[in-house]
Amino acid sequence: MQEITIGRLRGGYCVSWQETGKRRRYQLKARTRKEAEAEGRLRYMKESIGSSKLTVSEIWEKYREYLGDKPTSKTMRYTGKPIKAHFGSMTVEIIKIQDSRDYTKSRLKEGRKVGTVWTELGHLRSALLWADSNGLVEKAPHIELPSKPDSDIRPLVRSEIRKLINNCAAPHQKLAVILLFATGARVGAVLDRQWKHIDFRRGTIDLRLDDGVTRKGRAIVPMNKMARTALEEAYAARQTDWVVEYNGAAIKSMRTGFYSALKRAEIQGVNIHQIRHTVAVQMLEAGETIEKVSDFLGHSNIHITKKIYARFQPEHLASAATALDFLDDS
Repeated sequence: MQEITIGRLRGGYCVSWQETGKRRRYQLKARTRKEAEAEGRLRYMKESIGSSKLTVSEIWEKYREYLGDKPTSKTMRYTGKPIKAHFGSMTVEIIKIQDSRDYTKSRLKEGRKVGTVWTELGHLRSALLWADSNGLVEKAPHIELPSKPDSDIRPLVRSEIRKLINNCAAPHQKLAVILLFATGARVGAVLDRQWKHIDFRRGTIDLRLDDGVTRKGRAIVPMNKMARTALEEAYAARQTDWVVEYNGAAIKSMRTGFYSALKRAEIQGVNIHQIRHTVAVQMLEAGETIEKVSDFLGHSNIHITKKIYARFQPEHLASAATALDFLDDS
């Protein structure tokens, strides 16, 4: 994308850029710098498109530019490869439901999992709906997603949790695993935490992103005793602003350390995302309501929580089952 400049104009913000030797400038509605940067990119896209019809490849890249440095933008670098190969040269008005079905069939034949195809087409749907809502295309076509399989949840029991934590070889690995179990957060949410997000006085851990927009699985959660002890030790030995650090720098991945700890603990059939599932199941088994679990995990909709975890809380249907006990005369 061409270089754009965000400036001030009449008490607000404006966007400007050079085009064929002339400077183009537009007033923005944004009230903050971050909002102005996003709105400015979008305004440039609208003005630069003209009357041309965008292809899926062009929409895909413009959507990634709009997302900026959000995690989804990075993921779309990879999901975009097969999507562009199938849909890339198409314009929105020629895309039919059958194109989605053909894509699903082709990817499954290549050996890809249903969940992978669901994510790829989901990104395509998001990009096209974004283009539609912002006037870049006349109407977004319907993108049919395959039925997403139920999560293969294999929660750890308490003895396994203790073994896993105790078998973390390095302090930063142990801290990260403790925080995953104490917050139910995704790995990225733990690794990108800085000390400004830790409030020892209030006893909270803020998992939200500073952009104020991204909300996937992000919440403010209370700090339990296990987390506080680990965080206080790490804070006393800190070298950077990052909570989880190694050798004076933030770490990008804990995959190697996690699976090494699993191997030492002799725990099989578990991946790192199962920690989040474990947190939810442990809370439900302890008698917490599914509403509290939903809030704790940062789900935007309680139906998501119910769909994934209701089967781990059959007790809430006990009274309903009792009403169907027709041989009980008492």
